[in-house]
Amino acid sequence: MQYSEELRRAFEEEAARRFFCDFASYLYPNLEITPFHDVYYKILGMFAKGKIRKLIVTVPPQHGKSLGSSILLPAYLLGINPDLQICIASYNQRHANKFNKRVQRIITSPQYQVLFGETKLKSLVKGLATRKYEETTTLAEIVNHEGSLRSAGRNGTITGNAVDILIVDDLYKNDQEANSPIVREETQEWYFGTAVSRLHNKSQELIVFTRWHDEDLIGHIERKEDVITLLDLEQIDPDFRGWYKINFPALQNTTPSPIDPRKLGEALWPTRQSAELLQRKRGLDELAFECMYQGSPMAKEGLLYTLPFLTYTELPQNIVKRYNYTDTADTGDDYLCSICYSVDREGFIYITDVVYSKEPMEVTEGLVANAFRDNNTQFAYIESNNGGRGFARSIQRMVPTTRVDWFHQSGNKEARIVNNASTVQQWIKMPEDWARRWPAFYMDIIKFRRKFNANKHDDAPDAVTGIIEKEVQQLRRGSKFSTTK
Repeated sequence: MQYSEELRRAFEEEAARRFFCDFASYLYPNLEITPFHDVYYKILGMFAKGKIRKLIVTVPPQHGKSLGSSILLPAYLLGINPDLQICIASYNQRHANKFNKRVQRIITSPQYQVLFGETKLKSLVKGLATRKYEETTTLAEIVNHEGSLRSAGRNGTITGNAVDILIVDDLYKNDQEANSPIVREETQEWYFGTAVSRLHNKSQELIVFTRWHDEDLIGHIERKEDVITLLDLEQIDPDFRGWYKINFPALQNTTPSPIDPRKLGEALWPTRQSAELLQRKRGLDELAFECMYQGSPMAKEGLLYTLPFLTYTELPQNIVKRYNYTDTADTGDDYLCSICYSVDREGFIYITDVVYSKEPMEVTEGLVANAFRDNNTQFAYIESNNGGRGFARSIQRMVPTTRVDWFHQSGNKEARIVNNASTVQQWIKMPEDWARRWPAFYMDIIKFRRKFNANKHDDAPDAVTGIIEKEVQQLRRGSKFSTTK
């Protein structure tokens, strides 16, 4: 059935009023709606309809984060309810005002007025009666309604009435601010002392910004309040009073989920920033990339390893042995870490394969056995602690071509890892794409803190330390290795 142009336009307009994603496409017909944008806008739409009370979203730069959350969303909210009082907050007043001005441009556009003709600013209405309404870069009030859009800079005041919707977009201007303990403390004091004081029982909050430090505002909220990581829209409960949080990494580094079904290493918006471009950016500054593009913040101070690690693209011709080191999981929350590696005549160690898993031993036995076969492993060291001896015997039966030796690790774990850190980085080389191949292993290495009890997992550093110790023992004195004591 073919519809008339008038009827088709009416359908589009009604869809734009009802659905946030259609609203975005209606205002910006050339807007590219990728699978990421589709789910992002669905989540923002659920927020607009009150199905989500408090939401944290982290999105990489240049992926449309602020367009969705801080420009289109406030305009849509004021369209469906012109009595809402909305506040957009950012790292300074000038930046917050930019959002305000762009929202005002949308509201005063002919397209918007077709959809939401009740939502008007002073400039759209003639007559003396509008004199009492404000339309400035910091405050725009809806004529004949209680609604308004206010902008505020961090550490500034939020004057006026209570806030129904608080949108916080980039409270830190850059990594220098986020890494400043003074700025972080001031930011938290402003948020909890000024911004939150304007909220009421039915208020909603949206926090969206680039994470530079794990002790930023989002990190503080995660430690103090109830936060649920959102993996499926079916998780959403309108009665939940805590926070829903979702992170969209530029390169997929977690198990695919209904919200983000990408495969490992797949780019979030490949036509804008390809996986190849993102990998180049990662190579320039791994710490900055993990913060800005992956939503995985870490404090630069206190890290055990200095980035980047040595890497390789192809194994050299002078490989003299192909070995493995395996540390079975200590507890239910620990990882089994099994590392296949090759050693060249110069003594450099090339990591060729990693099994890093929390699965039970009946699963990891098969994974490790396959890794031995794939890497032509000649010899394997397997720690006999915590069931490791039985694991080693099973592996020996499954891969008889590999000689397996189990041993008891009695050294102090903290001292071993810290004392051998510089040697690990001097002699171990990772594959160039190790972040993509083994994301959990990669993160547990590069984020490992010198302050031991600050780390959630030590399995990956423990295993690479074990490799260094074994190779040093093999070469004994006169080796090109030099441990740091």
